[in-house]
Amino acid sequence: MSTRADGLLLVLSEPGAVPLDEFHRWYDTEHAPARIRVPGVHGGHRFRAADHRSPGWLAVYPLELAALSSPAYTAARERSPYEQTVVERLAVLDRRVYERIDGAGEPAPDACPLLLTVALTSTDPEGLDAWYAGEHLPMLRQVPGWLRTVRYRRVEGAGPDQLAVHELDGPAVFETPQYARAVATPWREAVARTVSARERRLFTHHRRLG
Repeated sequence: MSTRADGLLLVLSEPGAVPLDEFHRWYDTEHAPARIRVPGVHGGHRFRAADHRSPGWLAVYPLELAALSSPAYTAARERSPYEQTVVERLAVLDRRVYERIDGAGEPAPDACPLLLTVALTSTDPEGLDAWYAGEHLPMLRQVPGWLRTVRYRRVEGAGPDQLAVHELDGPAVFETPQYARAVATPWREAVARTVSARERRLFTHHRRLG
C-alpha cells in the first residue's frame, strides 16, 4: 500500500434482513470492487466482530483523502437497482472517514489477524495526543504481538472524534504483563477522566479486498 494513504474509509455493517451469503456476495463482488477501483484507494480488508457485538462486520480502505472528492468515487457510490435493495434491507451501514494523525509504516498486504479499534472524544484533545505520544504508544510497542498502531481524526460520519487502529497478531497480547502495565498507569487514568465518548471494538480478519 502506498505511503500516500493519508486517510481511512471505515464502514461498519450488519446484514439485518439480508441473508449472510447474499450479504457477502454483494459486498465482495459489487460494493467493495467499485471502491477499490477508484484511483487513490489503496486496497482494503474486511473483518468480522470478535467481541460478539453489533455491527458485526467492518471494512477498512486506506486511501488518499482527495480520492473521495474525485468523479471516480462519485460514480462508485451510485447504487445499482440491486444494490439499493440490499442497502434497504441492511440493519446498519455506518460510513466514517478519517484523516491520519500518525503511525509509521504501512499495513502488510495480507493484513493482521486481529484488529482493535478504540475511538475517543476527549475534553482535552491535546492532552490525549500527548499521552499517546509520550506514554501509551511507546508502551504498546513493547507488547509481544503488538504489530502497529495508526491514529486518525474523524472528518465525516458518526462516532467519537479520534480513532486508534491497533494491529495485533492474536488475542494473547491482552494476557501479557506488558499490556497490563500499558493500560494501568496514572497518566492513563488521568486521561480517562477527560473522555466523554468511547467506542472499543475487536475484529478478526475475514478477507482482503482487491
